[in-house]
Amino acid sequence: MSPFVAEILGTALLLLLGGGVVASCVLKDTKSSGSGWMVITTGWAMAVFIGVFVAAPYSGAHINPAVTFALALEGSFPWQEVPVYILAQIIGAMIGSGTVYVLFKDHFDATDDSAGKRAIFCTDPAIPNKFRNLLSEIVGTFVLIMAVFYIVGAELQNDEETPVGLGALGALPIAFVVWAIGLSLGGLTGYAINPARDLGPRIMHFLLPIKGKMDSNWSYSWVPIVGPFIGAAIATLFHFLLS
Repeated sequence: MSPFVAEILGTALLLLLGGGVVASCVLKDTKSSGSGWMVITTGWAMAVFIGVFVAAPYSGAHINPAVTFALALEGSFPWQEVPVYILAQIIGAMIGSGTVYVLFKDHFDATDDSAGKRAIFCTDPAIPNKFRNLLSEIVGTFVLIMAVFYIVGAELQNDEETPVGLGALGALPIAFVVWAIGLSLGGLTGYAINPARDLGPRIMHFLLPIKGKMDSNWSYSWVPIVGPFIGAAIATLFHFLLS
């Protein structure tokens, strides 16, 4: 499997299972409707585990433009591969979120909550405040990228046989980190901490014929894109200073 296909597959699995757990909790008449934030954060953590584990042998399982950007800044990943990985991640996120819509179509149609429907695809702040919303995404991504460097040791995986990235052994630790971020900080903005995870599904929300949908909130969409890149850059700088 090529790294491009692996990043598509890994990110698609991430969004299929992550978006799926949100759909199961917020849409009407599912067997887990109303399960709450603990179920959602746990589902997203396990989605990260599966996406990373599947893609790791072939691409390093970045499945997140902020991870790709940080590894390139750190010097262990070639800059010329960054656009390829990010494109694959956005495509994968669109495929995964689109599949969620197909699977839950009957429940989308039965649900009147347009904000809940949008939340299945993309993030929104609990209280709109662009500065603090941006800060939340910066800090959450900072925690994630520091984990990539120090828990997983991703920068050391740089040989011909092992793609630079999280690695299969990093799947479980990173899943726990994402779980912790979601539980501790996620209530502020929905913790995108991944530009592709938000942008790809937001595009799908805009394109899909979702019954009773509201606008896709493009005025906010830059926050979960810019914030993670800033957080990744700060984390990489700290990594350099502390190494």
